[in-house]
Amino acid sequence: MNLVLNILTWRRNNILVFIVLVALAISNFYGLYTNKFYFFKPDNYIFPILSIVHFIYLYVLWFKITEGELPDPKMRNLEYILYAIMIVYAFKIYDTVNILTSYTEVESYVMPATFKPVGTTTLVLYCLLPLLTLVSFHHRKRLVGRYNFENYNDNLNIWM
Repeated sequence: MNLVLNILTWRRNNILVFIVLVALAISNFYGLYTNKFYFFKPDNYIFPILSIVHFIYLYVLWFKITEGELPDPKMRNLEYILYAIMIVYAFKIYDTVNILTSYTEVESYVMPATFKPVGTTTLVLYCLLPLLTLVSFHHRKRLVGRYNFENYNDNLNIWM
């Protein structure tokens, strides 16, 4: 674990999560079977809207670490919402695996040449996203602090 944390510092991890989120938001509009982008399907907007919470969490984490601030209830609530959004990430992994394994069922049809490469890349990115999110939670716990609000006023030093 220490090797992973040494390679993925909090800045590298945040940048990597940002890149993965942007790539997945774009690929969410892509139809693997048809090799076209679909911007008028309302289902395609669910992931980009939910990823806004992830972007906000990345910004708050970056701000808290660089400014040396303590965690607050708003940051805790964002992190708890991200725990719920991780269920959506797990569903997207399941959905992508189902699409990729359906290749043998529809191989009599003409499949685009980009089906397997784009599908595999999307699956890898969807699998990478929860892992990187958990690493960012670990960085938050280590660098910003634990969520301990019972003695929050005792740890405040307003004269600094």
